[in-house]
Amino acid sequence: MKQDYVQTIYNEKVRPKTSYPKKLTKYLIDRFRIPGGSLLLDVGCGRGDFTLGFKENGLEVEGLDSSDFSVSELGRSGIRVSKIDFSRNRWPFSDNSFDVVFSKSVIEHLPNPENFICESYRILRPGGRIITMTPDWKTGLRIFYDDYTHVHPYTTAGLRDLLLLFSFRQVSSEQFYQLPVIWKLPFLKIISWVLRRIMYPSSDINIKFIRWSLDLMVLGSGIK
Repeated sequence: MKQDYVQTIYNEKVRPKTSYPKKLTKYLIDRFRIPGGSLLLDVGCGRGDFTLGFKENGLEVEGLDSSDFSVSELGRSGIRVSKIDFSRNRWPFSDNSFDVVFSKSVIEHLPNPENFICESYRILRPGGRIITMTPDWKTGLRIFYDDYTHVHPYTTAGLRDLLLLFSFRQVSSEQFYQLPVIWKLPFLKIISWVLRRIMYPSSDINIKFIRWSLDLMVLGSGIK
């Protein structure tokens, strides 16, 4: 019998919780100037690390996932999670009802992202923002399929064009380092650049600065 993806792959014994989600969500709130109290939907929220991070940093949050584990796990924290196949079905929210739609490491699991993007646009209020993060194919191609549920790789150009095609404005798309120290000290990117020239990405690398210097994300955003 197939096991729950979130409960199995993101088991806390294998992937312990850290302070990173709170740091990343604070960075995104500051960078995109998201006002306190804004209503955010975390699509593919999983065990809720980033959902809780946004909540702890002053936003109102809801989740959307296809996992029963997500519903029960976040329910204990008082966060509403709607269970649905969000890649195929209409999402259970009214038009123009959220200020932010966020997803991290989700869109690469979807064979066809059109429903995901269309529904994100529909439920965002005018002026609302989509923020999507996905593994960067150019730097992570050697380990992309370590997760067999990955089906659609993205580059900065690919994610940018996807958002533009579905009417988002002020679209941005960039390679993103999952290293808080680089957010504060951007000149350290040169060290990461050198590491990428002499080493290959690997899921087995345990030194965070090295691993996340080799394996970048694509960060895309746009306004409705």
